[in-house]
Parts: sequence; C-alpha cells; structure tokens
Amino acid sequence: MSEDRLIELETRMAYQEATLQQLNDIVTAQQRRLDQLERALRELASRVARRDEGLPKATAADDIAPDG
Repeated sequence: MSEDRLIELETRMAYQEATLQQLNDIVTAQQRRLDQLERALRELASRVARRDEGLPKATAADDIAPDG
C-alpha cells in the first residue's frame, strides 16, 4: 500500500470519527431534551388531573347541542 493511500485512509477515518462524535453529541442533546419534555408532559398531565378532580362529572346530557 502506498504512503499516499495510507494517508488518504487515515484522513477519511479522522473525518468519520469527527462525524460520529458530532452525531453522538446531537443524539445526547436530543435525549436530554426528550427527557425534559417528558417531565413537562407528566407535570402538565398531573396539573390537569388535579384541576379536573374538583369539576363535576360530565353526563350524556352535556353533549347535547342546544336548539338554536
């Protein structure tokens, strides 16, 4: 194998390693954001559930549209 070919392969490998690191950083950041969003969604669902606890239960009559 020629020295030029070896240098070319080493260069490609270095770029691939850099790309893999960038992709890993992106995936890690996305996972952190997903975790934040899941926590926020659980908190919101909890707030809605607490708010709904004090409301009267809906009945079938509540779904009937008024005449008009």
